[in-house]
Amino acid sequence: MDFLIKNTKTVTVLAIISIMALNGNTVAFGLENDFFGVIFSVALFFIGGRKTNYKINYLLIALLLVFEFISYRLHTKSLHFLSLTLLVCLVFYYFTNRFSFIAFICILLFSSLFNKFFDHLTTEIKQALCYMVFMTLKNVLHIDRIEGVTFYANNAKITIDTACMGLSMFKTGLLTGALLLTLEEKKQRLYFGILQITGFCFIIIILNIISNYFRIITLVLLNCTKENMLHHTVGLTCFALYQVVPMLIIIRFFKPKIKEITTVDLQPKMYPVAVVFGIVAITSLEMKNETNDNILTNLNPKYDPSKGVWVNKEVFKIVTPEKLIYIKTPSHKPLICWTGDGYTITESKEITNENEKIWVATMEKDSVHYHSYWWYECGTKKYTSFIEVMLMKLVYNKPIRLINETYRINLKEA
Repeated sequence: MDFLIKNTKTVTVLAIISIMALNGNTVAFGLENDFFGVIFSVALFFIGGRKTNYKINYLLIALLLVFEFISYRLHTKSLHFLSLTLLVCLVFYYFTNRFSFIAFICILLFSSLFNKFFDHLTTEIKQALCYMVFMTLKNVLHIDRIEGVTFYANNAKITIDTACMGLSMFKTGLLTGALLLTLEEKKQRLYFGILQITGFCFIIIILNIISNYFRIITLVLLNCTKENMLHHTVGLTCFALYQVVPMLIIIRFFKPKIKEITTVDLQPKMYPVAVVFGIVAITSLEMKNETNDNILTNLNPKYDPSKGVWVNKEVFKIVTPEKLIYIKTPSHKPLICWTGDGYTITESKEITNENEKIWVATMEKDSVHYHSYWWYECGTKKYTSFIEVMLMKLVYNKPIRLINETYRINLKEA
């Protein structure tokens, strides 16, 4: 015991290395999805951390316990990766009493929690922005009508791409703001308060929406919706003009006022951290076990598994003359999958079918139009909320599946 106390730092570093080695696949998965963002956020945490008397260790331990419980039950690799990142932050805080609220927000932004939240909002925000553009330009360009994110004008059709109000540019704006706040703190040798940081993040979100609004206007005016140099130039120019430049101006009015404390009231105890290490290790071992999602268990008889094939262990496909059916695990949101396959989503909305709510998307590829219906299913009941079904799986451990039916339609129906 005396050896452990005298060599706490060495033992802890070795424990961190062992945990990361045990979770090699999870770490590779997390870095592959958002390598730059994760590395930048963690580096910002180390560089921009400040001494604080807030008992941050309690917050981090509470989050770790919740995240690891969810990861253990649902085998969510991305959430477990977030726990590993927070574990590094907890160890850093324990030894230095330094914590960066700015970098902590950035770390959360690159988590699966934020990604899922943003995915559910992106379609609605983008369609609202397109409608605002339609109201702005309808008397200038004589736009006939708008359907979702598609403009019809002068017998031409202009569809706005999914990058507008996209997750990557949104995160880039927030990372830029985080860098500006940290540089301003280093310059003034003072620190921003939590309310100032929250307020600046809110301003960045507003600027991001404004930037995408003018980006859509520019793309419509130029009739440029294909992926080319002009398209990317418009996006980068709008990002610079409507996000970076305003941030550089606004940051002048955000002055850090908090001085760094020189002494800390109480050194956090190592025992809770040791318990967290144990819980993370147990979850890490559980994550190595193969899971069976049972997405075909108690399947509606109208779906005949004998006529389908496994695309992979999480996706089952059935092809019929009338429609294409995918039965998946809940994490495979159809809008993302279809977009990745080159389809253009022109409209997405929630409808009521046979007294149950489901999602429907109108999409197009190579001048062929489709209607794609999808919903989450637990037993025989249909759901439209990802969060709701995952809570059911977390509490009751019931199999959850996502069913996606896609039909080809003709232009008259479209």
